[in-house]
Amino acid sequence: MIFESKMKKRHLLVASLSLALVGCQAAQQEAEVISPLIAVAGDTVETIHGVQVADPYRYLEQESELTSSWVKAQQVEGKAYLASIANKQAVVDRITELWNYEKVSAPFEHGENTFYYRNDGLQAQSVLFVKTKDGQEKVALDPNGLSTDGTVALSGVSVSGDGMTLAYGVSKSGSDWQQWQFVDVMTGKVLKDELKWIKFSSAVWNKDNTGVYYSRYDAPQGGNALADVNFNQKVYFHQLGTEQVSDKLIYQRPQNKDWGFSADVSEAGDYLLISISQGTDSRNRFFYQSLIDSSDVIELIIDLEAEYSFLGNDKSVFYFKTDLNAPNGKVIAIDVNRPEKGNWRTIVAESSDPISDIAIINDHLVVSYLHDVLGKLSIFSMNGEKRQDVTLPGKGKVAGPYGKRTKDYFYYVFNSYVQPKTTYKFDFKTGQSTLFVEPKVSFNPDDYISEQVFYSSKDGTRVPMMLSYKKGLEKDGANPTLLYAYGGFAISLTPRFSPANIAWMDMGGVYAVPNLRGGAEYGETWHKAGMLDKKQNVFDDYYAAAEYLIDENYTNKTKLGAYGRSNGGLLMGATLTQRPELFAAVLPAVGVLDMLRFQKFTIGWAWTSEYGSADVAEQFPALLAYSPYHNVSKRSYPATMVMTADHDDRVVPLHSFKFGAMMQANQQGEAPIIMRIESKAGHGAGKPTSMKIDEFADIYSFLFESFGLKIPAKVN
Repeated sequence: MIFESKMKKRHLLVASLSLALVGCQAAQQEAEVISPLIAVAGDTVETIHGVQVADPYRYLEQESELTSSWVKAQQVEGKAYLASIANKQAVVDRITELWNYEKVSAPFEHGENTFYYRNDGLQAQSVLFVKTKDGQEKVALDPNGLSTDGTVALSGVSVSGDGMTLAYGVSKSGSDWQQWQFVDVMTGKVLKDELKWIKFSSAVWNKDNTGVYYSRYDAPQGGNALADVNFNQKVYFHQLGTEQVSDKLIYQRPQNKDWGFSADVSEAGDYLLISISQGTDSRNRFFYQSLIDSSDVIELIIDLEAEYSFLGNDKSVFYFKTDLNAPNGKVIAIDVNRPEKGNWRTIVAESSDPISDIAIINDHLVVSYLHDVLGKLSIFSMNGEKRQDVTLPGKGKVAGPYGKRTKDYFYYVFNSYVQPKTTYKFDFKTGQSTLFVEPKVSFNPDDYISEQVFYSSKDGTRVPMMLSYKKGLEKDGANPTLLYAYGGFAISLTPRFSPANIAWMDMGGVYAVPNLRGGAEYGETWHKAGMLDKKQNVFDDYYAAAEYLIDENYTNKTKLGAYGRSNGGLLMGATLTQRPELFAAVLPAVGVLDMLRFQKFTIGWAWTSEYGSADVAEQFPALLAYSPYHNVSKRSYPATMVMTADHDDRVVPLHSFKFGAMMQANQQGEAPIIMRIESKAGHGAGKPTSMKIDEFADIYSFLFESFGLKIPAKVN
């Protein structure tokens, strides 16, 4: 009853806010009996394909006094609960100490200028620097000056080919909406040009460096830019020195409102390249336009049958990475003058390892593979002859390669769960890599272990998992363990360093990351095995990972925590409603939790290729069967912290609001169900350093409290 006593002490803090939740005298009397934080259930019932579906918290989808008051009450209660955890400051201090080191990105070159990001340690946002050919270094753009609290962040940059003009996008409070502006690199002068209503798009320069191609939506008409649905993206060209209203419309497809356009320009500047997506489907169409003779847009690949990622071209010969009849990926060449499939040539054939990235550098194909989730780099000639494998510094993730076709070197970044991001430079003349930038951190990576294990899922599928912890850890079945996962959208969870994870290991914790189906760790086959009506495979893979950790004596059910974000937040919702007995604490963050209505808000319609849609009769039963919001029942649930942010316009916070309200109303056990609702934050991108540190500290503290463990006065 510990949580109940804490709740009673703090109810006075939120009672005045909670009164707004009850609309009549009878409801007020009911609220006094239960809790002033419990949202009053409405009577909304919807008939979908002949099935009656209750949606008692539909009203929390609306911006209203009722919703606002409830959110404020939840914020007060959540903050009070987290602040009451003993020695939480020790966690903040350790994460801050570990985070405070200089971070420098891999460089990228334009003209005679070299650009890179640098953060001195605890800056809210990383600063973009430029180094001229004579070695002079200066700030090209410091996003920390865009707002006082660091919540205005860079969402993208694009440097002109001559390296003299910088286009940059900014996002406010984590929103997906971007505003793009321009700055003279040498003088630092901000130009008057301003581009608005851009989302899911970069800006790419034309050959003459006089303007950019970009994609945007029309301004929202529904009055709520954070929730209104986004359709009908269009490609424009903006000429520097002109108003956006005069930008030239290059391409639109009003008859296909769900098509999205990603524009690029070939390295030689001879073609405009348009990749056409349909939602989050990994397959795409591909069109192009000659920029030499101003021809019309040509529909090169019109069928939505596979992924086609443009790599480069030799005049009319286009190179693509594709998974057409090759789920692990291959490289093909298409001569656009002879575009029939019978004329397509395979350059690099499919292998047993999926391709994760490719670049054409020094007239070679540099291919990044995943071998059992771990990075591997190989180099091929342009006719597909293998030249060599690049020797890597260890087992971990490779980001890159980063380079240009005209250069005889490239950069790549290597890291693991216990090794920070380190940049290497590969020289084609020597065939060797050399250390380029190595961070100086306040811990010894050799004091930690990151190992890969394999386990069997419910149907016998072999699933890999990375386990990271401090040396000396005993497998006594009682270690605090955090099981983080995603499992969807063909996104691979490869090793990724975070200083916060080191703090968790310093607390005696095990950090476990299984590579569930739905990702692309084993190519498109692995992805398809966890999407649409096969989504339950993802959940089963996750539960099997938890059971492995328990069976192998890493931990037990009272010391095991579950955490996932976005699509991983959906996984957490399913975990709570399907297997709550496996965990002591579950943290759904910015999760997709109402699987019957997600497609009705912002870009949610784009996920129907991954999940299906309740609007389709054949897909409705599967979605209803696992939709977290619709499967909460009166039972005992583990400690739960539902996490979201008020400016999340990707997975709108109404998902978390409705799910949190449903969980609180149905909890029959003593464990807390709290909400952590951030202000001036979004889905996660662009979050300032201080907010990241606070979030990790809250997660770890909540887990320790839920495990019945005491945080030491000093974490090291």
